[in-house]
Amino acid sequence: MASGVVVDYGVVKAYMDIRLDHGGEVQCDRHKLLMLRLSNKSIIVDEENSLKMKDVADVDDVFSKLVSMFPRNDCRYALYDCCYRTDQTEREDLVFIIWLPYEAPMRKKMLYAGSKSVLRDTLTGLTIEWQVDDPIDANDSSVLIEKLGNRGIIKELEGKQL
Repeated sequence: MASGVVVDYGVVKAYMDIRLDHGGEVQCDRHKLLMLRLSNKSIIVDEENSLKMKDVADVDDVFSKLVSMFPRNDCRYALYDCCYRTDQTEREDLVFIIWLPYEAPMRKKMLYAGSKSVLRDTLTGLTIEWQVDDPIDANDSSVLIEKLGNRGIIKELEGKQL
């Protein structure tokens, strides 16, 4: 256990829910962005800053909406249910985001960076990781697109042509 931080059971439950493909009415209640934060040496779900599918149903630029949920001067972890299209298929992948903006206190950035492995070990199966240090970089989806494949393969991100 790096840094003595533990993962709250609510995070594990929410992770299992976001990974399962529910059909019907439940689809709109699935998380699109599951925001996680540290609280008293525990990683917990930050419901106030998380988004469900229904929260972005009528949003023109889903990616920008997601980025706007991150605090400019504080750290976070997030699980982003990313939808994109290639030439061959529509895909949905879970992206693990580590948000460590320059404006956040150094001690907090170190705690989040040091506790990342605890979260990764608990939430098995995460394959795509995106660390954001500068919020300006997050406004351009090209870094994420490179993580998902690359610009030549990916044709659409969250319903927007590239």
